[in-house]
Amino acid sequence: MIPALALTEPIGPAGAPLLLLGPSLGTSTILWEAVVPTLAETYRVAAWDLPGHGASPAATEAFSVAEVADAVAEVAANLGERRVLHAGVSLGGAVGLELVLRHPDLVDAAAFLASGAVIATPDSWHERAAKVRAESTSSMIIGSAQRWFAPETMVRHPELAGRLLHALQDADDESYALCCEALAGHDVRARLGEIRMPVLAVWGAHDVVTPEASAREIADGVQHGRAEGIEDASHLAPVDDSGAVTRLLLDFFAAGR
Repeated sequence: MIPALALTEPIGPAGAPLLLLGPSLGTSTILWEAVVPTLAETYRVAAWDLPGHGASPAATEAFSVAEVADAVAEVAANLGERRVLHAGVSLGGAVGLELVLRHPDLVDAAAFLASGAVIATPDSWHERAAKVRAESTSSMIIGSAQRWFAPETMVRHPELAGRLLHALQDADDESYALCCEALAGHDVRARLGEIRMPVLAVWGAHDVVTPEASAREIADGVQHGRAEGIEDASHLAPVDDSGAVTRLLLDFFAAGR
């Protein structure tokens, strides 16, 4: 099933390339708030929400990561766009990988932050899905706070970190579980060599979910990839170090134009 996704209104110069931003599991478009203003000086920027997260409606049927990618392609088509740029974090990056594989003529360049051609193990995702169905997304808050942020982020950015944790609590339980099950089936390692557009893979030095090896596997596996690390970041680099993320994305996308 291709799920319905909400997209923010694009902001930025008329006629500029459209840059789509994808979120991590449990977050929403809030994840990109600190990065968007500077990106929007150069690009038309819009962020999308996962099913049952943020402004997107709850999912009623199972879906795959590939089907979420098809949904992203649909929202781009609804805007009349034939070419886009894409950057995604974690699950948003996994969706980006499927997007460039399934819709290669749509994406000019793609960035993958704290993501992977495969993430964790199928069993771990099925276990998390069962836990959320039994105990709600509230049961994920403590563990997510520990995984998401670099050591000082919640001190430096308490309001933004708090809003993201509230977004996790507010996410639809079943949709979150279905996202976990979609990630259980995500593995595009054997297909990385098909990706021909420029690719940037970014890791955070404190990220234990998708460490440097995950980023390098993407960058080394595609035809035109590069990997970059951010020292003071964990799994949600746009919050941990928005300045570093902004600079990396601007430099990368400018080089491909």
